[in-house]
Amino acid sequence: MSITRPSVASSLPSKSSGKKSPIQVFLLTSYIGWNAPTGGEKGIDIARRSSQVIQEIEERYPSGNILIVSHKATIRIMLCELLGIDIGRFRDRIVMPTGAVSIVELSSRGPLLHTLADRCHLDETLRSSIGT
Repeated sequence: MSITRPSVASSLPSKSSGKKSPIQVFLLTSYIGWNAPTGGEKGIDIARRSSQVIQEIEERYPSGNILIVSHKATIRIMLCELLGIDIGRFRDRIVMPTGAVSIVELSSRGPLLHTLADRCHLDETLRSSIGT
């Protein structure tokens, strides 16, 4: 797994000026992959931890179907990590309604996304509920 921190050092102010531009503030505070929400875990830490779990699953169960159940943010981060999508943009790139199912095949050529956020198994009332 390769995780690189965005390069912001070149855009930081010199020690003498002490002021940050709006862009610098955004880069330093908004990048969700590196900055945890209050009381939460950093996206990159979730990616590291979950990729270790996926590796252990692959080693222990080299074939067959595996069901992984987790919070939707964790699932989105796992999908980003598997598919090579920037971890810090998991909310911007992956839609994951509550109760959704995604299917990823871990093949010899790498992860292959078959299904993303499918909810056909849910009743129409649940599928159309606000906030899901």
